Amino acid sequence: MKTLTRAEEQVMQVLWKIKQGFLKDILDEMPEPKPHTNTVATILKILIEKEFVSYEAFSRAHRYFPLVTKGAYSKGSLNSFVDNYFSGSYKEAVSFLVKEKEMSVKDLELLLKQLKKK
Repeated sequence: MKTLTRAEEQVMQVLWKIKQGFLKDILDEMPEPKPHTNTVATILKILIEKEFVSYEAFSRAHRYFPLVTKGAYSKGSLNSFVDNYFSGSYKEAVSFLVKEKEMSVKDLELLLKQLKKK
């Protein structure tokens, strides 16, 4: 899966939240300071080229909607992260989180319990 820039991800987060919308709807959901209308329009054009977004045309207005789900993008991003920084080892990634105190041993035990239930 192609990667997104921070600005592209920000627009995708809005589209995932609102499901579909016109440029104005997307801008309304953007955090302050809001980017310029032309900036968001350009990002949407790039997202269409990357096949993350499509649109329905209504005269001169376009209603945009995501083609890639948030879950699919998250999975691809996480896989890429683990591949690039931990040689594809999720064990190493989790071990790193525990060592850096981003995840407690208690959290890890709870995660193991949940996984065993599946």
